[in-house]
Amino acid sequence: MIDEKKTAVIFKAFCDENRIRILKMLATGEKCACKLLEEINVAQPTLSHHMKILCESGVVVGRKEGKWTHYSISPEGAGIAVQCVQELTRISGSIENKSCCEK
Repeated sequence: MIDEKKTAVIFKAFCDENRIRILKMLATGEKCACKLLEEINVAQPTLSHHMKILCESGVVVGRKEGKWTHYSISPEGAGIAVQCVQELTRISGSIENKSCCEK
């Protein structure tokens, strides 16, 4: 059964161009926040906001090393996101050609 609240948090992570850029960067492996800052050209507080949303979704995880955080895609979180999309787009039951408004 799909958890609507958790699914909304996951989809929120995917609904911003900068977060999509970040995910594309992380697809090639772990990146330090300093590298992400360089590449997506946003202020540090803006990056922190994006990373908070990505981490809350479970799709991204962070680990502290000194003063920097290193981020990577969580295989488990990515799998849950894929399951959500599959479950939401799966056609279940019989498909009727009749409109719901027809008698």
